[in-house]
Amino acid sequence: MTTIELRSDNTAAVVPEILAAVVAANHGTALAYGGDELTERLESVVRDVFEHPTARVFPVTSGTAANALSLSALCPPWGSVVCHESAHILNSECASTSLLGGGAAIRGIAGDDFRITPESLQDALDGIRWGDPHHSQPRVLSFTQPTDMGTIYSLDDIASVVAVGKTRSLHVHIDGARLANALVALDCSAADLTWRSGVDVLSLGATKNGALSAEAIVAFDERAAEELVYRTKRAGHVTSKMRFQSAQLIAYLGDRTWLRTAANANARMADLAAGLSKLGVEFANRPDVNMLFPIVDDNVADQLEAAGLLFYRMGRGTIRLVTSWQTTEEDIEGALAAFEAALGA
Repeated sequence: MTTIELRSDNTAAVVPEILAAVVAANHGTALAYGGDELTERLESVVRDVFEHPTARVFPVTSGTAANALSLSALCPPWGSVVCHESAHILNSECASTSLLGGGAAIRGIAGDDFRITPESLQDALDGIRWGDPHHSQPRVLSFTQPTDMGTIYSLDDIASVVAVGKTRSLHVHIDGARLANALVALDCSAADLTWRSGVDVLSLGATKNGALSAEAIVAFDERAAEELVYRTKRAGHVTSKMRFQSAQLIAYLGDRTWLRTAANANARMADLAAGLSKLGVEFANRPDVNMLFPIVDDNVADQLEAAGLLFYRMGRGTIRLVTSWQTTEEDIEGALAAFEAALGA
């Protein structure tokens, strides 16, 4: 039986250009712990891509590490991070921010479309006992872009929420595990979506979009960057053979590779969502990028699995489908055929 992979973009193979970059780096010797020429070049590439002359980049091995270290550099141990109640940092990272942040708390707040709104943030900030040492003091505003439910913030959305956060001098962080997918959907520059929108530190995802255990922290704030020099080492994320991570990230960001791969994932999801809509399937989300949450009963889900469709069950009659750089038009045709048969049965 032929299977169709729609569980996660993490399940996809490594992009050939990125794998070739690892092979090309696998010659001779290089200074360890980021003292190599490729890591030095990576910083130049990041500054070009993000149009920021002093941005600093710190390769790490996981998105959880990127988020927890980024937030620990922005938030004191007695402070708190404000995010949407559906955010990955709150629900799926085993309190790593509290661990690496020395006890910093994370507070989830509501908002339509799985996004923070100016009103929900203002309500949350109004409920804080500012200056009271019995109450953790918010210090960081964190966006998940795109959200874990496949919706995105527009540039105006971010600007309006950041404006509220700045009234309390909050630092701003983006969990960009799928940032490239958001960039493609918004058709904007990396600079516009990050530091020009007031972002201080970015968790830059690459693994979900075709890299091999390579993520990065991009710091636009110099004070946070200086913290990260020591925090990444203390957390065990200054890898000895960093050149292999840096080589991947150079290939990923260079020649628009990250945008091409994300564009395929987004396009295939758009095809899938359109086809399912024609079949009368309802969704729990608006699929702005490459994630879709169809509402189906258990019997339909059972038949989809029996037909070779790979996906995650999310509970309460909802499944999750995710496309990747590797998803083909034939995969989508096969998935739609499986849905049509399961729904007809």
